[in-house]
Amino acid sequence: MIVAGAIAGTVALGIGLGFWASGDDSGPAGSAQRQSPSDGRSGAAASASGGGSPAPLPTRSYALSKAPQTIPAVRSHTAARGPGWRPARGERVVVNDADLADEGRLIAGELGLTYAGQKDDVQAGDVRLALGDGDGANPESYAMTVRGGRVNISGPSDAGVFYGTRTLKQEVHGGGTAPEGIVRDQPAKPVRGFMLDIARKHFTAGWIEDRVRELGDLKFNQLGLHFSDDQGFRIQSDTHPEIVSQQHLTKAEVKQIVDLAASRHITVVPEIDSPGHLGAVIAAHPDLQLRNAQGVAAKGAVDISKPAAAKIVDDLLNEYAGLFPGNQWNLGGDEYLALMVSNPAASYPQLAAAAVNKYGPGGTVSDLTTGWLNDRAGTIRAHGRTMRVWNDGFFRGTSVQPAKDLQVAYWTGKEIGARQPVEYLSAGRKLINYNDEFLYYVLGQPNNFVYPTGQRIYEQWTPRVVRGTQAVPAQYDGQILGGSFAVWCDLSNSQTQDQVAAGIRMPLRATVQKLWDPGQPGLSWTQFKALAGRLG
Repeated sequence: MIVAGAIAGTVALGIGLGFWASGDDSGPAGSAQRQSPSDGRSGAAASASGGGSPAPLPTRSYALSKAPQTIPAVRSHTAARGPGWRPARGERVVVNDADLADEGRLIAGELGLTYAGQKDDVQAGDVRLALGDGDGANPESYAMTVRGGRVNISGPSDAGVFYGTRTLKQEVHGGGTAPEGIVRDQPAKPVRGFMLDIARKHFTAGWIEDRVRELGDLKFNQLGLHFSDDQGFRIQSDTHPEIVSQQHLTKAEVKQIVDLAASRHITVVPEIDSPGHLGAVIAAHPDLQLRNAQGVAAKGAVDISKPAAAKIVDDLLNEYAGLFPGNQWNLGGDEYLALMVSNPAASYPQLAAAAVNKYGPGGTVSDLTTGWLNDRAGTIRAHGRTMRVWNDGFFRGTSVQPAKDLQVAYWTGKEIGARQPVEYLSAGRKLINYNDEFLYYVLGQPNNFVYPTGQRIYEQWTPRVVRGTQAVPAQYDGQILGGSFAVWCDLSNSQTQDQVAAGIRMPLRATVQKLWDPGQPGLSWTQFKALAGRLG
């Protein structure tokens, strides 16, 4: 955190007005504590100097402001002397552009102010939101100036302005004051995500909406929804209603979640994982299940040698592309059981035969699986999406290469044939950090998983710590787009959804702090936790 040079100032007022510190929340902005005549500016002081002239009038002054206390912490604050700003009923929120109407209405409602729309005049107490030119600036950056009893928040995009309003909301939380001065702020990483497994455990639409509001106030910008797996398919389908679980979200509920997320500048990232983790689809279509040479079923895996398997997945990808209008998609690709045996060709001869038929004598099951992934990417690419794939969906030594535009969602080094993150980064791949050592909240703690703590993330993790506890070289920092905290519901009844909300509260705050600014935090963990308690 940077605290830049101060701007000093005093305001001459009448006798009886004294010193008021902008950080004092005991009175309304602009109030002052009474100052006694014996404070050093009395007549006795004047006569002691040998003069008979009247004593100078007392002046009202302000302590140099302190940086806002927010989560995540602001990157830069230029201190100043002044009363700061706090909301009062009847004061206005005004905008310079109609595109900021949603941001203006939201912050006005939250702070009990009046949304006045586009105005050019200036009134006392105004909060003004403005779009600026911002050529070359980070689109999520903003500047917030508190001066003269007013607040001005500007940024190159409505997202940046929105983040400025989140800072203002936290500053004045519980009757506090936005400190005088200038905040200049922007995130270090463009991907700040939270992923929720709604396939294994049904979460209500209301609970998810509550998380969206929480994420927005913390300046997260992505919500991942993993809604298809072996245990359930949790969103209404018109193309394949037979696969949908009894407990599911309707499309109307999903649209409401997506719209709420958009109003908070959060992109919803859907995931239909394939060719593994399709058990709910297979339950309605058992003919698609992958079986080995002995006829034993591979749990959750479809037989990718069958064209019908590709068709049903493409049907779903095309259907849900219309429901999720954001520019991101997760194709999954992990833990395909055909590639988790010692000899895939011997165990699954039908896949080996299909690979040779498609790619020639040298074709392998890994080639066939990579080709499957590329074909699904082609389906989604036609909808203009950017795609990510779990790191164990990329296979070493294949003649068929994964599409160049696939980003790596790196979650673990535990999978068979695991590759270090640097192998992907040195090949030029962009990467999103889901490090399961720090960022995986797995219900029931199976397979040696332990519920992550906010303290461990806050003190030990950065976006460059992609696998285990070791950071990748700094030269790759630009390819690491950010990270995502993830909730997986392997043992779905281990916690209620309210217990999940409580359990992830501090880990979410620690994660976004390190994605917004990966440097050493200015607060200790104890201080950070106390701040989170005050902010709610």
